[in-house]
Amino acid sequence: MSRTLPYSSEKITMPNSAKYWEDRYQQDQTGWDLEGPTPVLQAVMATISKDARILIPGCGLGWDGEALHKAGYRHVYLSDWAESAKRAFLTRVPDFPEDRFLTGDFFTWSTESPWIDHFDLVLECTFYCAIPPEKRENYVQQMAQILRPGGQICGLLFTFPLTDQGPPFGGSTEEYRQRFSLPFELTALRPHPLSIKARADKEVYFCATLQSL
Repeated sequence: MSRTLPYSSEKITMPNSAKYWEDRYQQDQTGWDLEGPTPVLQAVMATISKDARILIPGCGLGWDGEALHKAGYRHVYLSDWAESAKRAFLTRVPDFPEDRFLTGDFFTWSTESPWIDHFDLVLECTFYCAIPPEKRENYVQQMAQILRPGGQICGLLFTFPLTDQGPPFGGSTEEYRQRFSLPFELTALRPHPLSIKARADKEVYFCATLQSL
C-alpha cells in the first residue's frame, strides 16, 4: 500500500467520531500510516529528557510511541479514537502500560483534572489536520491546559490549501503564526530536511512553547 498523503478522496463532514476512525482501520484506509516512526519526531526526541511526560495525540498505530518506549522514555502517553489502533499497538508492544494508551475523544478526556498541567511535550503529527477545522481553536486552548508552563508542542503541519475536502485538512504558515501565538510562543516554523519525500513540499516543522499563564 502506498503511504502518501490522502486519508480520503471524498468530502467528509464528521471525522470526529470513533466509528469514523474505526471504519478507516477496518477498511485499511490509513494513508497517513508510515509503517514506522516519523523521522522528524524522532529527531526532536533526541534532545528531550527521558523523564519528560510526552503525549502523542491521534497516534494511530503508535510507531513513534513504540520507538520512544523502546528507547527508554519513561512517561509516554498515546491517544487515538480507534480501539483497533490500541489493540494492534499493544499486540506489537505488549510491555507498554495499557492505561497510557487513551482512547476516545481527545477534547473530552483531556479536560479531566488528572491531565491539566500534566505534559512537558506534545508531539504533533497528523492530528491537527485530522480534526474538523472548526475545532482548531479548541485544540490550541486544550493544549494550553494539558501542558505545563514552558511545555512545548512540536511536530508537523500541512501547508496545502485548506478546503472542505478532508481529512486531512490543509492550512498555511499564516494560519499557524496566528493560531500558535499567545499563550504560546512560536519558536520554529520551517521545512525540515527529514520530512519524508511524499510530504516534503506539503508540510512544515513547528514548535511552540507555552508561556506562563
